[in-house]
Parts: sequence; structure tokens; C-alpha cells
Amino acid sequence: MPVPQLTAEQRKKALAKSLEARKKRAELKADLKAGKLTVEKVLLEAKTDVIKGKIKVLSLLTTQSGVGKVKALDILKKAGIPETRRAAGLGSKQLDTLLKLIK
Repeated sequence: MPVPQLTAEQRKKALAKSLEARKKRAELKADLKAGKLTVEKVLLEAKTDVIKGKIKVLSLLTTQSGVGKVKALDILKKAGIPETRRAAGLGSKQLDTLLKLIK
């Protein structure tokens, strides 16, 4: 599929929209690190919230204290989740298994 040709204004709007989304995801990760949110809550709300749904599960897991990339990859492997999976893309069985493993 070829990349659509955008006008300068359409490109500017798209860049602004993507910048805003990145800022919101960064705020989400900061809230997780600060303990204002839990990974469980983010995962449960991922299907309805676009920002929470687009964040990668690996990234969510590594924001927890004591969970590095190696441990997060191990958790994903045990749950049968690819490391590139986004939160909204989890199936119900994957979500249940993941929630059990992170508790």
C-alpha cells in the first residue's frame, strides 16, 4: 500500500496529533512509575482508551519497579504474548494469564 501524499497542512496536523499521543503515553508511564496507576488497571482499560491501548505490553511491564526487560520478556513468554503486542491487542486468555503472573 503506497504512502498517501499529504498536503503541508495535513502533515502538520498529523505530526501534532502524534506528538500529543506520545506525550500522553509518556505521562501514563510516569504515572505508573509514581504509583498513581497500576498495570492491571491500564490493561483492563486498554480496550476502551486509545492511549492506553496503543502502549506496548513490554513497555508497561518494564515501568514497574523491580521488573527489567529480561523479567518482562520472561513474563510475556510465560503468558504466550509476543513482545511487540500492544495492550489493546491482548486476547481474553492472554490478559487473564498476564494478570495472574504480575500479581
